[in-house]
Amino acid sequence: MPKKQNTTISLILEFLSEASELLPLPFEAPYAWVKRQRSYPKSRYYSRLFDLKKRGAIKVYKQNNQKFIKLTKKGQLECLLLKAKVIKSRQWDGKWRVVIFDIPEDSKDKRSLFRGLLKNMGFKKLQASVYVNPYPLNREAVDYLQETKLLEYVRIMRVDDMGYDKDLKKKFNLK
Repeated sequence: MPKKQNTTISLILEFLSEASELLPLPFEAPYAWVKRQRSYPKSRYYSRLFDLKKRGAIKVYKQNNQKFIKLTKKGQLECLLLKAKVIKSRQWDGKWRVVIFDIPEDSKDKRSLFRGLLKNMGFKKLQASVYVNPYPLNREAVDYLQETKLLEYVRIMRVDDMGYDKDLKKKFNLK
């Protein structure tokens, strides 16, 4: 099986967790911090920065002789997209969430990202541009739609009764 590529968010989180190794721990003696800092491989730090910069997720800039790292719009969208995961409620409320969309051809890349978002959130394809899930969309998913200006092409419905839904219940392991 091919190795799964690191996502921007995982790289950022990995970078931040590695960068936190460079900061002193609470109540850490100064000499212990210096010893830890010397053993940290700087090549790993720079390779993470280079990778994020190359992907367009971050921008490194200089201000007042100091370097700063800023998350770009692309990086923010990718983080928002990856944060938009459905948190399954403990009990299904008996209602289906149906998403219908008709995103224009000139936004083909956004459309495929949106389909990926729906799949990551656990939605199942009912028809070409119709996806269904027993759990509601979270705020991050709606924020992503607003940020990418796709909300006007998307309809999100809560359906109380869906005729024959035994196959869907089986797909989602419900009742």
